[in-house]
Formats: sequence, C-alpha cells, structure tokens
Amino acid sequence: MGRYIVRRLLAVIPVLAGVILVVFILSTVVPGDPARILSGQRGDPETIERIRREMGLDRPWYIQMAKFFRDAITFDLGRSYRNNMKVTQALADRIPASAKLAGAALLVAVPFGMVLGITSAVKQYSIWDYASMILALLGVSVPVFFFGLLMIVVFCVRLGWLPGTGYGGLRYLILPAITLGLRPAALIARITRSSMLEVVRQDYIRTARSKGVPEGSVVWRHALRNAMIPVITVIGVDVPSLLSGAMLTETIFCWPGIGRLAVEAVINRDFPIQRGVVLFMALVFLGATLIVDLSYGFFDPRVRYE
Repeated sequence: MGRYIVRRLLAVIPVLAGVILVVFILSTVVPGDPARILSGQRGDPETIERIRREMGLDRPWYIQMAKFFRDAITFDLGRSYRNNMKVTQALADRIPASAKLAGAALLVAVPFGMVLGITSAVKQYSIWDYASMILALLGVSVPVFFFGLLMIVVFCVRLGWLPGTGYGGLRYLILPAITLGLRPAALIARITRSSMLEVVRQDYIRTARSKGVPEGSVVWRHALRNAMIPVITVIGVDVPSLLSGAMLTETIFCWPGIGRLAVEAVINRDFPIQRGVVLFMALVFLGATLIVDLSYGFFDPRVRYE
C-alpha cells in the first residue's frame, strides 16, 4: 500500500505542472490589458507603460512563465485589480463558506442517493425501483438555477419558512444545500443501482444467501462494499465541483463562496482572482482524485497490485 500511495503522489506532479502551464497560457491570450484596466478609463499611455513595466508585462513570455510558475508554487498569486487584496487572502475568506455549503450538500447527496440506489437495486422492477429512478431522472434533468429559484419561490416567498438569500446559520443553509446536492444525489442513486445490480448477481452473493446469511448482511456487508468503487468515483468527482464550482447556486442564494467570487472576478475582469480560483479548483480536483485512487486500493486490494 505504501508504494501504491507513493506512485499516486508522484503522478500528481506533472498534472499540476500542466495545469499551471494551461492557466498561464489562458491568462496571456485572454482579451484585455491588465495595465490598461489598472490605469482606468482615463489612463494616459505613459501611465499604462509604467504599470506594464512594474507588472513585468514588458518581459519575454518565457520569463513571465517562469515567474508565474514560481509564484504559483509559493502561493504568491498577486493582488486583486478591484480592491488590491491579496488573491490568497480573498480565497481564504471565501473557502469556509464554500466548504460549509459543500459539506451540507454532501450530507444531502450521499445518504439520500445511496439509499435510493440500494433500495432500487434490491427491489428491482418494484414500485420502489420505478419511483427511485424517476426521482433520480428528475434530479439529473432539472437545471440547478431553475430548481434553486423554485425552492426560493415555494419555501421563502409562498410559505415563508426559510430565508431565500444570505449567509448565516442553519436556516440559511438548508435551501442552497438541497439545491446543490440534488444533482449529485441523482447521479449517486443511478450509479449505486447499476453497480449493486451487477454485484448481487455474482456467485458469492448467491452462496451467502444459500448459507442462510441474513439479507441485510448480504446487502450491506458483502454486496455494498464490492459495489462501492463506481460510487466512490462519482463522489470524488462531485466533491470538487461542490466545493469550488457551485457558481449558480452561490449566485442565486447570494452565498459568499468561491463560486460567487469567480463570477464577480469574471464580471470585473479581475484576472489575478480568476487565475487564483482556477488554480484552487485544480488543486481541489487533484486532491479529490488522489483520495479516490487511494480509496480504490482500500476497497479493492487487487488495484494495488495492477
């Protein structure tokens, strides 16, 4: 297991370098001159040229790329064009809100999705199976922005039970967490059902049942563990998107997280914040992928020896 972990860690390094390179290329080809943005609408050519020299934009591209790699590795991502705040500080201020929302969405998605999927697989072709898959299909099909607005209209405007927007305690968290967790729950339910149906047809499951093992033990101890690898993959892919890419949900509910910060940076053409958000999202995706790979080795020992 130790050598397997080392191999996975070493595989992350070239991927991270490639991500940094792509971010640098995109930041250089995107329309807009940072020096002109900083100088304002009335900036004269002399001021713009001075700002370009101070920012190092007049240097050759390979020197700029080397500096960008150094800054990315040391987490020195510059300052926001809008408020002169350090990019790392802006990200640090928004991460707790995004983590809070992502954790709540996972608490909605994982138990609900797995229960739906397991119930659907164990009771195949029953009313429970059809009802579970209809709910899963709706969860995948309904756009996030539509479902979020629908939740606000029903539970805030019509019933007045919960606040529709804002950041605060549990009452402010319920609606965005359900909205953000709907699609992952539907995907987890579909993948869990498919994986469980494949596992419960295996010979060792029939052997366990023929020996009189209780059905609950067959499902939860024998079948579920061997059906977890596809489910872990879906959860591992969704966690980074919940943490760093919930742009629509955070915008609809005015939630001050990373997703809303990205939207504000795009609107204000704040390139340092944009680069910082992209690098943060890449790190989260790489970390989640690494955890998923290590989980494969834990749940299925055969993976460690391939």
